[in-house]
Amino acid sequence: MKPLAPGSTIGILGGGQLGRMLAIAAAQLGFDVCIFTDEPDSPASRVAAKTIIGNYLDTAALADFARRVAVVTTEFENVPAQTAEALIAAGARVAPCPNALAIAQDRFDEKSFLQALGIATPPFAAINSQAELEHAVAHIGLPAILKTRRLGYDGRGQIRLKSEADVAGAYEKLGAPGILEDFCAFEREVSIIAARGWDGAIVHYDLCENEHEGGILSRTTLPANVSASVQGAALEAAEKVLHAFDYVGVLTIEFFVMPDGSLVANEMAPRVHNSGHWTIEGALTSQFEQHIRAVAAWPLGPTTRTAQIEMLNLIGEDADAWLALAADPNARLHLYGKRDTRASRKMGHVTKLIV
Repeated sequence: MKPLAPGSTIGILGGGQLGRMLAIAAAQLGFDVCIFTDEPDSPASRVAAKTIIGNYLDTAALADFARRVAVVTTEFENVPAQTAEALIAAGARVAPCPNALAIAQDRFDEKSFLQALGIATPPFAAINSQAELEHAVAHIGLPAILKTRRLGYDGRGQIRLKSEADVAGAYEKLGAPGILEDFCAFEREVSIIAARGWDGAIVHYDLCENEHEGGILSRTTLPANVSASVQGAALEAAEKVLHAFDYVGVLTIEFFVMPDGSLVANEMAPRVHNSGHWTIEGALTSQFEQHIRAVAAWPLGPTTRTAQIEMLNLIGEDADAWLALAADPNARLHLYGKRDTRASRKMGHVTKLIV
């Protein structure tokens, strides 16, 4: 693909906070951004040059969107893969590819894909009935986690099974086709963020160490408390995934670090990632600028980390402390412009640099 000139328009599917930060990064490189979203008032729309509000399966609206932009990317993986396919059919360049979206949208397909590449995952089984759940528990054991196959994120769509009493009626409670996964007794959680260009070039960031509360990322720190061999193993896995998809853009894989130092893949995200928000201030090129560079066929930027990092998510009413956070000389505050504060809703983040 020929590099896009400044002044070109980049299309982004989705109007959330990741789209907002992508749009800001694109503007800093001289691009216009057109958001396609089904939300009438979205965080990304308020910073983008243009917005089209429509249904993700409306082929006429998507064809109009395709005519307005030079390339299309996504800010979240649950945009229907059919949307990306319709845009390609309308003549648009789309990155990442529809296949990456389709696989990431289904937890069973995702783990099967990772295993096929030789990347370790927890033992898992597809669950389509209570009988299948009981059979899988007999083989995988307890404790385990029952998850929906699709549309689960930030801890949603999950049931922890600790005993046989938890198993009884669990499939009905889940209410959708599921996947049972062995519960990993890990030492820590980490994520690798990497990017690949149209020319196959790859760059990566330092491994992030992550802490979750209620299934939602609460804190990311760098450097991660892991060995160089763990960092290398994570990068090797990321490179396998990037090449397998012929991927373009930023991609993240979350791992469990086991007591013996081995890595077990939890999930992948074909997009910029919450654990990478620190890169805005803490790396020479942010993950958002990196993604824009990749999809625009620009040279990928340097990823050198410039400090020790602590990134804290602002969940729900955490963001009400904005004035105190803004007064902290060591904190870099980012608020996402969401109109309503709700429990478990990501309202912003703050990054602290320790030089």
